Amino acid sequence: MKFKAELRNTRTFSKLVAALSALDKIVWVRLEDKHVRFIVIPDRGSQVWSTFSRDFFFDPDAYVLQSRNESNAIDLEITLASLQRALRSALNSTDAVLRLSKRDKVPVLSMTIHTMTNPRGLGAFGFGPISAGGGPGGTNNRFRESTFGSTFDEGAGTGAGGREEALELLAKREREKVVLQDMPVRVMTAEAMKSIIEPVVPESDVNIVLPPLLQLKAVSDRFTKLAHTTSGGGGGGGSSGLGLAPVGFSSTAGGGGGNGTTGGSGAGPKLEISANMYGMLRLRLVTDTLSVETVWNDLENPVMNEDMLTVPLEEHPSTRYREAGPDKFATVRVDGRDWSRVLSVGRMDGARVIACVIDGTALVLHVYLSQPDEPDDPDETNAITYYVSSYST
Repeated sequence: MKFKAELRNTRTFSKLVAALSALDKIVWVRLEDKHVRFIVIPDRGSQVWSTFSRDFFFDPDAYVLQSRNESNAIDLEITLASLQRALRSALNSTDAVLRLSKRDKVPVLSMTIHTMTNPRGLGAFGFGPISAGGGPGGTNNRFRESTFGSTFDEGAGTGAGGREEALELLAKREREKVVLQDMPVRVMTAEAMKSIIEPVVPESDVNIVLPPLLQLKAVSDRFTKLAHTTSGGGGGGGSSGLGLAPVGFSSTAGGGGGNGTTGGSGAGPKLEISANMYGMLRLRLVTDTLSVETVWNDLENPVMNEDMLTVPLEEHPSTRYREAGPDKFATVRVDGRDWSRVLSVGRMDGARVIACVIDGTALVLHVYLSQPDEPDDPDETNAITYYVSSYST
């Protein structure tokens, strides 16, 4: 098998990996001819299933993929920490190339990063003023090139022409730096990947566009902290099974389409999330000693894509909730700590998030991202889907 690709949208890629690493330590990456998929399934907590077009993260003209699988796909298991570290090194690169190879017979995903560097970081041309005394204002007018040791002095006969030549020479001496990051990976077999199945859930009762996630996260974190302060943490409660599948939305709604757990992943306070089909979202914390809630109004209930529904629109649960009026809410109870980790995806720029609430069962978040250089392309389907279980009362 063979894989080689040149990275693009490195900053967005880094933010995605940071959001995924909040949930778990391991990610499964599926490389295909037209798509790249990321799957995170912690032992405990919310699952992530995401699909991006190949061109979102990789240059289509420098993408090589060859596999023995019938679908010409390569499945890799990667540690998120190593991937995040490599992407951090590539943030200011002129170009970065990913390549699947081996080191000492161990498969690795190698990232070769090219950056332009100045000797000792002295200015854009690799030179800087000498700060010794002398000359007007307590400084001389001499400059020193940091690595090669060449100097010139305006006041010593070099002249304006000589200085320009020196500046041009120093600019040419800017050097290229190459960094190689090797990330150990495990190549997954097709048989092993068949056992990894995306959750299937009933049709949602309420669909609503969430307010800015970082705002929602700030309020949720305050509620979780308040619960710990007043009652030492939330109660338990068993989680219900998932049965979720991504719900289809029309283009006007913004749609285009066991591992070790992280530290501190124990059960936290339970937050109650409710929404109706009249643009209202309610976040509530109820303990033995207090009850507090925050309400968002005038949010959007996105238009459903009838072609992707399993039942006629008039029979869809969301239609019944709308007909029942604004007092009819669909409600789920989520773990406060896990919910906070899910909302870390709010770091992604330009994300549009649709929440699908299945009353008492689960919450499904569809995070839609546009191609940075083609934000209005309706054919681009880049989506991150979170499956969050609801806890029983």
